[in-house]
Amino acid sequence: MSINIISHTTRQQWAWAFYDWANSAFITTVMVAFFPIFFRKYWANGLPSEDITLHLGTANALASLSIMLLAPFLGTVADQGGIKKPMMAAFVTLGVCATLGLTMVGESQWQWAMFGFVLAVVGFLGANIFYDSLLVDVADETDFNRVSALGYGLGYLGGGLLFALCVLLTLHPEWFGLGDKAAAVRWAFGITALWWAGFSIPLWRGVRERAPAQAVRPALPALLRQSFRQLLDTFRHIRQLRVVWLFLLAYWFYIDGVDTVILMSVDYGKALGFADDSLITALLITQFIAFPAALAFGWLGNRLGAKRAILAGLVGYVLITLMAVQMDNSSDFYLLALSVGLVQGGVQALSRSLYASLIPAEQAAEFFGFYNMLGKFASILGPLLVGWGGVITGSPRLGLLAVLLLFGLGGALLWRVPQR
Repeated sequence: MSINIISHTTRQQWAWAFYDWANSAFITTVMVAFFPIFFRKYWANGLPSEDITLHLGTANALASLSIMLLAPFLGTVADQGGIKKPMMAAFVTLGVCATLGLTMVGESQWQWAMFGFVLAVVGFLGANIFYDSLLVDVADETDFNRVSALGYGLGYLGGGLLFALCVLLTLHPEWFGLGDKAAAVRWAFGITALWWAGFSIPLWRGVRERAPAQAVRPALPALLRQSFRQLLDTFRHIRQLRVVWLFLLAYWFYIDGVDTVILMSVDYGKALGFADDSLITALLITQFIAFPAALAFGWLGNRLGAKRAILAGLVGYVLITLMAVQMDNSSDFYLLALSVGLVQGGVQALSRSLYASLIPAEQAAEFFGFYNMLGKFASILGPLLVGWGGVITGSPRLGLLAVLLLFGLGGALLWRVPQR
């Protein structure tokens, strides 16, 4: 009997982790790589470089602001009604449909491209609220580091494989019967949407959501009223839990720097004049290095503790930022990509598992709503700081230095978080 229970639990963990394989294709192929490049060269062709960077930062900020406002309430509704999986499905559908919509935006229609991108990112970020909170449904606290790292590891591997396919598609569109690179990029967006939808199926079929505390799910109006009251109670609860509050404040700062590096790296390279092929190659390096590195961070988190491993990753990010400000050629960018790959997945995975170990499991979606709210509020500031810094100073290098402050403040606060 125990063997069957263990194997069933392991299957649920793999089914849960496989969603990272599904949705990481979106963040790699669309958010980080092809959308910034295609936006600059096709949808916003003819606009000044500083304006394009500002528009990209604004689009990311609008999406993050939307999730920041919605996340805590959505999490509360999901916990109260026991509907984390259905609500996750709704946001996945929004993200997939918006990504498909990008294939129909015409040249120089940068406003429509921004609109579709914002909707797609809202779908991606909104689904992650419920995906993250399902970690407590598939793993015990002793397994949080390992299972969370498994998810990020699979995400980098799956996202990297699809990204490699899309790179081949855009480099040689004639092999696939396409007329030019613009058509190939549109196909890349469409393939990514289908990949995201198709590989989400294991989670829908294999993960069982924990039953809510109340036996009968209330009607929608009562559920909304009850969820709003519970949201206020959860906020008061978080304020009383000093460890949780201190961690969230630290996370708010340091994940801003992490997200800014992810979201603005390609546009930063383009602003410095690097070739598209160099940027794409660097992203592939990051993906495939991050796969084993994320798994290694899961092991490191179990040996040293998640907090110490995250702090080591933040020190790495400080060095990476200093490298980025001084880089002059594509070889420097490759080295930068290698360095980011070593720490990126580990910091993200262990932040999720450390937070999961600090919160009550029966309120996971509510607490992860606040987790995502603060993380996405931080994502508003970082891209805007980089964008406006480049506009005001005329140098994208100086704008990038703002992330050092974010890593420093986040690390100092995280140091004060006691770890069991």
